[in-house]
Amino acid sequence: MDDASLPSPPAPDRDAFGAAVAELLDLVRHLSGPEGCPWDREQTTQTLSPYVVEEAHEIADAIVAGDRPAAAEELGDLLFLVTFVAVRLEQEGGPAPAAIARGNIAKMIARHPHVFGGARATDSQEVLRLWEERKRLEAGHESILGKSPAGLPALLRAYRVQEKASSVGFDWPNVEGVVVKLHEELDEVAAAVRAERPDETAAEIGDLLFAVVNLARYLKIDPEARLRAATEKFRRRFDRVTDLLRERGLAAEQAGPAELDRLWEQTKREERSEQG
Repeated sequence: MDDASLPSPPAPDRDAFGAAVAELLDLVRHLSGPEGCPWDREQTTQTLSPYVVEEAHEIADAIVAGDRPAAAEELGDLLFLVTFVAVRLEQEGGPAPAAIARGNIAKMIARHPHVFGGARATDSQEVLRLWEERKRLEAGHESILGKSPAGLPALLRAYRVQEKASSVGFDWPNVEGVVVKLHEELDEVAAAVRAERPDETAAEIGDLLFAVVNLARYLKIDPEARLRAATEKFRRRFDRVTDLLRERGLAAEQAGPAELDRLWEQTKREERSEQG
């Protein structure tokens, strides 16, 4: 596929981006070559894989934090790693980096028949349906839900499964139904706990978590990102509580539940005051 055959118009910054990516490829080939870095020369696609996952999470953290400079820096790190992995894949018998890029372009064009073909899509839900349908055709999967990567975080895995089911109309007609289901699952957890049935309780908690993800998906909220943000908020507040105790010469385990709760509420008030 040459540039003239692409159905999309040239982007205004294509030359600048193309030149930068070409320089990045030059850098990667040099660093991983005989005159480059010993560590880089030793890497394989397998040893580089964990770093790709780590960088992706760091990008997500920066985006959740609203830190655009950090997000840009982390995106740069991921772009470097993607280029590095592509070079190593070629050296291990795979396609060349340019062929990988061309293959992705062809796939994206095929998965957007409503843009480059005769299909019609009036909203994002219809786009999602066409996308998943095309993926099934490419992979030869019979299941509408397709496959999920083994290492995908559980919340994200649940989100994507629900999203795929929704693409064919298997979804709640309104958010009220999702909320009712969430309360229903919470009641079932409480009933299992009261009955002292551990296995049933564990299963019901799984259903409750799945229902929470479903609510987040319905409201177009990323549950993985929001849980990370909530966890960091808890860590920040808890550290503030222990700092306040330390100022009084106390350890957290010496304070007692009532004092811990009082300081926790104080910390929340301080945060609200700082935020205006």
